[in-house]
Amino acid sequence: MSTTASKAAKTERKPRDVRGFWRVLLAVLAPVPMLLQGIVYLINPVGGNAPFDQALAAIAADQGRFELMQWLQVPFFLLIPATFAVAWVTRRQVPRLSTAGAVVCLGGLGAGLFLLGGPVTPDYMTVHAGLDPAVMDKFSTAMEDQPIVALGGLLFILAITVGLLLQGLALWRSRVAPAWMGIALAVGGFTHPFMPTHVIAGIGLMVAAVGFAGASVALLRTSNDAFDLPPLG
Repeated sequence: MSTTASKAAKTERKPRDVRGFWRVLLAVLAPVPMLLQGIVYLINPVGGNAPFDQALAAIAADQGRFELMQWLQVPFFLLIPATFAVAWVTRRQVPRLSTAGAVVCLGGLGAGLFLLGGPVTPDYMTVHAGLDPAVMDKFSTAMEDQPIVALGGLLFILAITVGLLLQGLALWRSRVAPAWMGIALAVGGFTHPFMPTHVIAGIGLMVAAVGFAGASVALLRTSNDAFDLPPLG
């Protein structure tokens, strides 16, 4: 009898509840990618659209700074779970707006991160590996003119501008976090391509990071039961 009861108890034992782990993890990750990307813009001595020869001169003068910038950009892929965090905390209060923002953001970010080049750029490799500047300049221009790369850039920009604008509005209207944090996300994302200098653009990204922290606030305020259904027995 005791053996049968023990087996029954083991059979009925529920799996470990890890909802708190996922909730806190999303809260921690949400502001990280935009914060680090903002720092990259602030410490970059040249703008992102600087001529190839100007970028080469800046890299040659301070290669260590550009190596640091590359490492700071490694966690940028976390923008996908950060976007998911905003969608998750706003999905019940404003489901349609939350869904629209998530679709534009996740679709554009996925395409951009897959189709565009990473943090190791042709101008950096020209200096780092001692490659021919003229050849690498032509290579960089040819890559930018490829239709697939242009499509990736367009979708990525739509994700940052339109997608984050919608997500910021969803965060603002849902009231799951202070309203000003939703506005920060909307403004920081939408204005990014229109900033006059890369320093101001970096500040704008850090404003967006504060907006993403709104999802962190909402997640940390949420109970596990409100965050998700419990695990099945």
